[in-house]
Amino acid sequence: MIKSKALRTYNVNSIPLHQLTITGKADSPFWEKANILSYFHSPWEAIKDTETKFKALCDGDSLYFCFEVLDDTIHIDETDDSFHSINVSDRVELFFRSNASLNPYYCLEIDPTSRIMDFKAYPNKNFDFNWNWPHEGLLVNSSFNPQGFCVEGKISIASLKELNLIHDGKIETGIYRAKYYKTKKNDFEPIWLTWINPKTETPNFHISSSFGVLKLN
Repeated sequence: MIKSKALRTYNVNSIPLHQLTITGKADSPFWEKANILSYFHSPWEAIKDTETKFKALCDGDSLYFCFEVLDDTIHIDETDDSFHSINVSDRVELFFRSNASLNPYYCLEIDPTSRIMDFKAYPNKNFDFNWNWPHEGLLVNSSFNPQGFCVEGKISIASLKELNLIHDGKIETGIYRAKYYKTKKNDFEPIWLTWINPKTETPNFHISSSFGVLKLN
């Protein structure tokens, strides 16, 4: 087994049970109790005119998460609701792993309209798109606003335990965002943002070094 090195940690503060309602607008006063993670950057390309904030909370029954994105050029592929359409749209991403071997790990990729691409993955980008997050273990809502968009969700602690993702109150997690820019050829290409530099020559989040820790307090 590959042992995890010391990982960057985000402290998840606790709140009373079943008091936070997921509206997709981050309008619950309980979000004021959350730490704000705002250092998202691209190690591979310069990026400007956008900002990403992530927050998380836990009530013992669910892990709550929120992405607030400041962006006035949001790209959404509206061809259909397929994974392909989500995969070429602006989105936020959470990856979860049991350990550094990434065998397996679990991916949630969510666009600004609440479409979810959930899949199981194995090393070397071996993806199982037939897999879905455990039934009733995930709720997501989103909204647009004049500054950008918000994605808000909750994941049941039961589903995280079912997937063997909580160890000593810690969840090894990747937190990312895909931002699409229009090119001179009139198509769209992504720039990848992360809170941790995986130290790869080209963009790659499907690697052990891109993960940190959510610590449940």
